[in-house]
This record gives sequence, structure tokens and C-alpha cells, in this order.
Amino acid sequence: MKHTFFITRWHNRYLFLGLFSLFSFLLSAQSESGIRPVRPTCEYRIDPSVVDVAQPRLSWINESVNPVARGEKQTAWQIRVASSPEKLMAGDADLWDSGKQLSDVSNLLKYNGKQLESAQDCWWQVRVWDGAGNPSAWSDMAYWGMGLLDSSEWKASWIGAPWQGEEARENIEGRPHVPAPLLRKMFRLDKKVISAKAFVTGLGYFEFYVNGKKVGDDVLSPNQTNYGKREGLDKTAIPIDDKFRAYRVLYTGYDITSMLNQGGNVIGAIVGNGFYNPVINWTKAYGSPRFTGQVHVTYDDGTREVIATDETWEARRSPIVLNGIYAGEIYDARMEVKDWAGVHDKDWEPVALRRSPEGIMSAQTSPPDRIMEKFPPITITTLDDGSYEVDFGQEISGWVRLTDLNGTAGDTVEIRYLSESPNNGVYKYIMKGSGAESYAPRFTWYVFRKVHVVNYPGLLTSDRLTAEAVYSDLETTGWFDCSNNLFNRINRIWWRSLTDNVHGGVMSDCPHRERSAYTGDGQVACVTVMHNFDAAAFYTKWIRDIADAQHTETGYVPNGAPWQPGCGGGVAWGAAMNIMPWEFYVYYGDKDMLLRNYEAMKEQVRYMLTWRTAEGTMFAKAPEGREPVYWMNLGDWCPPYENPSDELVHTFCMWRCMDFTARAAKALGKTDDEKKYNQMAEEVKQAFHKKFYDPEKASYGDYGSNIFALKMGVPEKYRAAVLESLQQEIAARDGHLNTGIFGTQFFFEVLAENGLSNLAYTAMNKRDFPGFGHWIAQGATTTWEQWNGRNSRNHPMFGGSLTWFYRKLAGLNADEANPGYRHMVIRPVIPDSLSYASYSTRTPFGKASVSWQRGDAGFDLQAVIPVGSTATVYIPCNFISYMTESGISVQDGTVKGVTDKGWKDGYRQLEVVSGTYKFNVYPKIVSKKE
Repeated sequence: MKHTFFITRWHNRYLFLGLFSLFSFLLSAQSESGIRPVRPTCEYRIDPSVVDVAQPRLSWINESVNPVARGEKQTAWQIRVASSPEKLMAGDADLWDSGKQLSDVSNLLKYNGKQLESAQDCWWQVRVWDGAGNPSAWSDMAYWGMGLLDSSEWKASWIGAPWQGEEARENIEGRPHVPAPLLRKMFRLDKKVISAKAFVTGLGYFEFYVNGKKVGDDVLSPNQTNYGKREGLDKTAIPIDDKFRAYRVLYTGYDITSMLNQGGNVIGAIVGNGFYNPVINWTKAYGSPRFTGQVHVTYDDGTREVIATDETWEARRSPIVLNGIYAGEIYDARMEVKDWAGVHDKDWEPVALRRSPEGIMSAQTSPPDRIMEKFPPITITTLDDGSYEVDFGQEISGWVRLTDLNGTAGDTVEIRYLSESPNNGVYKYIMKGSGAESYAPRFTWYVFRKVHVVNYPGLLTSDRLTAEAVYSDLETTGWFDCSNNLFNRINRIWWRSLTDNVHGGVMSDCPHRERSAYTGDGQVACVTVMHNFDAAAFYTKWIRDIADAQHTETGYVPNGAPWQPGCGGGVAWGAAMNIMPWEFYVYYGDKDMLLRNYEAMKEQVRYMLTWRTAEGTMFAKAPEGREPVYWMNLGDWCPPYENPSDELVHTFCMWRCMDFTARAAKALGKTDDEKKYNQMAEEVKQAFHKKFYDPEKASYGDYGSNIFALKMGVPEKYRAAVLESLQQEIAARDGHLNTGIFGTQFFFEVLAENGLSNLAYTAMNKRDFPGFGHWIAQGATTTWEQWNGRNSRNHPMFGGSLTWFYRKLAGLNADEANPGYRHMVIRPVIPDSLSYASYSTRTPFGKASVSWQRGDAGFDLQAVIPVGSTATVYIPCNFISYMTESGISVQDGTVKGVTDKGWKDGYRQLEVVSGTYKFNVYPKIVSKKE
């Protein structure tokens, strides 16, 4: 779903930009370049409304003009940036004209023009030169807006409702509801405005209004962070000193130029509790709701003005009489404000000034939550008590929007969201009784497939309510399909569970019960997320949250970030600090991610070493100096039978963090550190083998222990015996998996990498306990927390194992030596029972895909390698097989863009340049005539 931040500014520019696009097209038609730049982005976002880095990073994708061309590449680029679209079109790049730069880089180039100012508009384009030295036309015009670059520029005060104090509410039971406040400022603009930009935020959630109209299509804003300090964190069930590395508050930018009047105006906000003031026992609140913001106005005479929140603003109670992220929402339409600018309305009173949170004010460059999908009812059933049961077909997170209600003032319509969790909260709408009424919640979300509608006035029909799926605006960019429809359904229910669980720029464990940003769940599923979504801006924000939550003295990374003291976990949760930056780097090729987090990665390893045993393994018993807390020292989690040894899992995680830190050091050119952490990882690996390998049983143990060992690397002298033990272990459970979330992540790929693809296929194909198919057989439309169906039935964590679909069955892999898919490896590992598989994704270089099928006539594989990338393609075949590409013999060495590297271990290895390929393998040697 495309966002429209600066649509208000563009209302008067549609015709202008249409003509500009036509002009660019005509230039492109005359160009002889073989490539064209598309999808220009700034800091991973299309036209971001607000960026607060001095040198934003710019990217684009190059597409081949000729769909059958091969080996196309960029040899140079030129970027131009202007302060207005008119100047850019006229060729007046008054901010930066790079000139022609000889380079093949098209991803994350730093702006290098004039020093940018706060609140500045930046319009930009890029053109490129192909391998023959021909220039392309300029790309479509793109935009970014600058935020406030210096904290001293924030003039706004924090304000809140005078009927509330500073402190948070600890509970709501037995206490009167506290309405969400409406806050407003009335003012005049007596000169012509040429620009007005609002930088605003509210904690926990807010909506911003100009002259009575909501600004933007984002909801549940801003994204969640550790907003500031909280007393008593060290006294909770999971005690952690409040000594985090950083605290942060995100603000949003809106261009409101076209929404203002010359003369009288009113701006304002509605502020909800969100995660700043949650009321439930496993959270810790920060304080009462509050709002801050300032509007930067530029007049046509060159003068400027800042309108900021201060004591002159006014407040009144809104119709949202109850709101809570866990409590739900009650709306009393009888309290609606007809006119925000009602000067003589006695219900408005002076605001209260509020304490500023400790968090750094930072621009929100991560995707906001939006209404992403809409679902009509599948069925509406009238129940015996006169209420209605409505089924929307699949479980989503979001809400139900009521439309065209007609009833009497005071009538209360209640929607009861059906979920296994009681934390969905209430949803009541109290009618005002003045014609057709419509409503949807603002400051919470619900999780449901079905709802009960109680006290509905009249006959409920399908056109009177709609389910709206709400989640972070992540574009789906990965697509998988294969001949086993169960696998396709497994992939789809995980996709739904993931979307249900991404809110506020984090991934939660479950979207209803806890709604917490567990780091363990995050790291175990992050690679699967990257394979399915454009998640670069999302993870840039969340990984920063994790680094922000690191303890400044010990290096400890908590089980959740932003931290909530109900997040139980252990060593594998804190390991997110090392795993997620590295996996991000491999997938997106962003070395800055490693640079920003390298010291935090080292600090996490330092913390792990405090729990190193005399045998060289790791066995955490946190917190240090106190009685160990179970919920800080977990190993694996949610197994179908039992967990493996906690010490074994802790040791594996320590090895993996050291290994990834060594790899990061290598990528950053830190040779001494690379050697140091490689040596540390090797010592831990040897200690692991010595401690946990049982030579009499030829095994490291049950419940995934052998999977962890094989992932780490088993010594060759007993590798065959361990594989045999693993097969016996799985056979004893009729081919089912026997692993928790971290063991399951590696289960299928480890089997595939060790010649046991058929065993992996059998386990994934199970329809009974334990297995994904067992959930689907019971009607699941999301993935669950437990294999037996207990607790939450909406958890994305087991999706970490689904990389087997993309990297092994389809066979498309990133190459960490050339990250970001600059070079990729295509190598399907095909079980006997599969006849077809395909996977495609949008890489930093463009679409990459692989699709293969086999039958009696042979084996076919099609691949698309984007401009700027190369690939090593492994085609499964016999040594005597005859192979063609688009009908031309590969063995002859005459296929354009293909270099035959010969046959080995059941594959013919080919090196290919960018382009589209169709390989055919025939089961026997045939002549060219055949």
C-alpha cells in the first residue's frame, strides 16, 4: 500500500508531474542506453517525509531496456538534487549535481552536496551509463524531507490533559475512565504561505489535525521505542537495571501547506495511551499521555515562523472515553466536537505542561502502521440472543469499521472480538442518534477472525461493517510456490501471522496476549521476513532499538526491545544483537549496519563470556550476583516433547555470536578482530564437541541437539555416525520433527545440507502432531506458538524454518562474500516427491527469481538475474545429461552470458551474468537435431 505523506503538497502538481513524466519518457525513448534507473529511494523509503541524517543515502534499481539482453551493467551514475521540483526539471540542481561518477554502485550512496538545513525539501533524480557508455534518461522525480537536525531547534513543550497528572495509571479496574484528550491551538496567518511543515509526536499514540481534518493515512503513530527511564524495572519479575544505552522518541513530519487558510486556522491532536501508558502486569508504563510538536511556516516574503506546543494550547475531553493497547476502546459519539475552532466553547481549558521524556527526538524513517487490507464478511449468522456472529475468513490484527449506523442517542453497539486471548479488550460505540454514523477504533488493535456484534440497531447486512487489517507498511516482495500445496499453505499462514505481528516498527511474539517485541522471536524469524518483505527500513529501526536496550555496563541485551519486564527469554534472545545485523548485511549489503552495531556485537560477546564455564562452554544463570531467574536463562523454547540441554543451546549461541562477530570484522576490514573472534569461536566449538558428544551413542542428544551440532560443524571423523543417529531419532517419531523454535529454524536446511532432503520433506509434509500441517488440519490461518496448539495461536517464530522453501527447494541464495545479491547462488536441493518449485524476490539490484520443474522429458530451470548482479547456477543432472539454454547446447560453450564450469556431485556448475535464462536438461545425450 503506497503512502501519501506529501500528497497535500502535490495536489497542485499532478499536471506538472504528469508532463514531467512524459518528458522523461520521450527522452528515454531517444536514449540508446541499455538500462534505466527505477524505484529511487532515500534511506530505504520511497519519498520519505522526514529524514534527520545530514547525508541521506540514495538508492535505485537498474532495469534492462531490452528484456532479452544479458550482461547489462551500470558503469557510471549522476545524481542531481534541487530544492524544488521546478528547479529540478529546469536542470537547476541547486543542492547537488554530482556530475558523472564512474562507478557501478547503485545502492546506499551518500548525499554529498550542499549542507542541508532542517525542514528542507529535497527533490532528486539519477541517470546512469550502461556498459557501452550510453547514458539513460533521468529517473522519475523522487523526494525526501529533512527533519530537525539539531536538538536546539526543538522549541516545543510537551503538553497534556489538565485532568491527568504526570504519572501513569497502574490499573483501570474500579476506577473511572479517563478520556483521551483533544489538544488545539488557534492562530492566524495573515501572509501568503509557501510552505508549512509539521514535526509532531504524541505518546503513546496520536492523530494530528489541521482545520478539523486528519493529516496522513498512518495509524497507531508513532512507532514504538524505549521512550525514557522508568522507576522500578529492577524490582520486576525479570529484573533489569534501567541503564540502557539510549532512549528515543520518534516524530513524524507532515507537509500541511495546502491544508492551511490565509486567516484563521486551528491545529490539534488526539492523544492515546499506547505503549507509553499501558495497563497490564507485564508492562511498565512511562507516564500519562502527552504531545509535542511545531509547525515551521515560510511566507512568500521570505520570513519564517514556528508555531509550537506551549501553555497557550487548550484541551478538552474527547469522545474516546477509554483507550488502552490491551484494554480496548469505548467511543461516546455524544461527546464529539463539531467545530475544533469553536472560540467560545466553554469545554476547552488550558493544557498542562508535561515533563519531557529522556528519549532522543529522532525522525521516524521506519514504515508506519496503516490499514493494509480490507475484508468483507464471509458469513453473518443471527444468534439466539439476537446478536450476530460475523466471520471474515481468516485471523487478522486490526479492527472492524462500522458504517451507516442509525439508532437512538445512547444506544451502545458492542463488538466482541473472538480470540483465545482475553487481552483483545472491549469495543463499544455509543451512538449520538443524529443520522448515519460510522466508526473504527484509533488507539488499539484487535485480533480476530470472527466477531459478535451485540445490540446492533436494526438488521446487520454485509455492507454495514468491514474488517480492516492494520500492520506496519511492509511491502510483500517475495513469492514462493511449489507442487506441494500444503507447503504453499504453510508459507501463506506464516505470512498472515507475520503481518498480524508487525506493529510500531517491531515484530511481536503474539498480537493479542503480550504484544511484546521479543528479541528471540525476532532473530529466529528475521531471515524469513527478509525473504518475503521489503523490511530494510523496518529492521534498521528495530535493530537500533535492540542496540539502544543494551546495558551500558554489562553488555547484556534483554529479551525484548523496546523493553517490557514481562519478556521472558534467555541467551538466544540476547543473541539477536549479533545475528540480526549480520543477516541484514548479507541480505541488503548495507555495511553501515555493521558499522553502527559492531561495538554492540562485541559487547554482547563480552557479556556471554561472563557465563563461560571452566570447560569452555556457556551456562547462563542471570542476573549476576542474585538468585537465577528462570525467565532470563532459557535455552530452546516451545518443543513438541522436551527441550535440549540449556547449556548446549547457550554454548551454541555463544559460538554463533562469536562467529558472526568475526564475519562482521572481516567485512569491515578489522583483521585483528577477525582473527580474535574466529579463535574464540573455534575454542567454543571444540568445548561444545568435548562436552556434549557421547561417543557411545554417537549423538549429542535428542530434541534438536544433533541439529545444533551439525549446524556448528561436526568433526568429520564422527559426522556419519551423528547423521545416522539423527535419522534414527527422527524415525523413532515417525518422521516428525522434535525441535523447539531455535532447533526448528535449522532443522530442514541442516537435513538438506547433509543429503537428507527426503527426510526434511517428510517432516514438513506431516499432517499430524507435531507439524505445520497439524495446525492447518485444525483450521489454522496463522502459525501457532505451541505444536500442540496451547497458548497463543498467532506466533510467527516457527517461520524461521521456512527459509528451506526459498534457499533449498527453490534454491535461491545470497552470497555473503558479495552481499545484497550482488552475486547469488542458485542451487536447488530437490526431494524425490517434489516436481516443481519457484521463488522470486526483489533484491537491492532488482527482481531475482528461479523456477524449476521436472518430468519424464527432463528438467527445466528458469532464472532471472538482475542488472548489476551475477550468479553461480547449479543445475541438477547426470554427468552424461545433455543441457541447453534457450535451445543452444551449454556444453558447446557458445551460450551468451554463460560459462560452463563442469560437472561435480550431481550438478553442472554455470557462471552467468545478468539476464533471463531457460535451461533444459535431457536425461541422456542427444544430438542437436534431436
